[in-house]
Amino acid sequence: DSGLKEVKNPSAIFLSRHEKPVAGSAILVTREGTRPLLLELQALVAESPLSNPRRLAVGLDGNRLGMLLAVLQRHAGVSTYGEDVFLNVVGGVRVAETASDLPALLAVVSSLRDQPIPQDWVIFGEVGLAGEIRPILNGIDRLTEAARHGFTRALVPSKNRPAAGEAPQGMQVTGVYRL
Repeated sequence: DSGLKEVKNPSAIFLSRHEKPVAGSAILVTREGTRPLLLELQALVAESPLSNPRRLAVGLDGNRLGMLLAVLQRHAGVSTYGEDVFLNVVGGVRVAETASDLPALLAVVSSLRDQPIPQDWVIFGEVGLAGEIRPILNGIDRLTEAARHGFTRALVPSKNRPAAGEAPQGMQVTGVYRL
């Protein structure tokens, strides 16, 4: 009855800061229109009773998940054969850009090994079929938004790593070339 109202901090809606680090959870910096948005990706990897394990993605492209799992096995030696893999974007958001590739794979490995990703990390990057980590548009904007929300470390494609002095204050950025 009072019309539209601005949501000043949409990222806060989609981030569930856990009391303790949780295996299978990764924070992604994506873009919704022109604005960077932080989202939580959750993965669950569990032994499958089926001869054909399930791969289910909610909020991400399911076909891309299958491809990424094949790249993970081929180029990182991490196999999910015999495992059901479930991936979910918290809050029901649909992510169409490839910046979600690297955090999705890290969430899967985190769940598989039951080893949490540190809570102060944000991650983004496209994963190519040869295992390379490809750059994403607007990397500095994404890092700035993450720093604004209190994140202090970022794992990004090496070509998105800011030059000396360009990273947001208090942000340690690690660039990676390959899985």
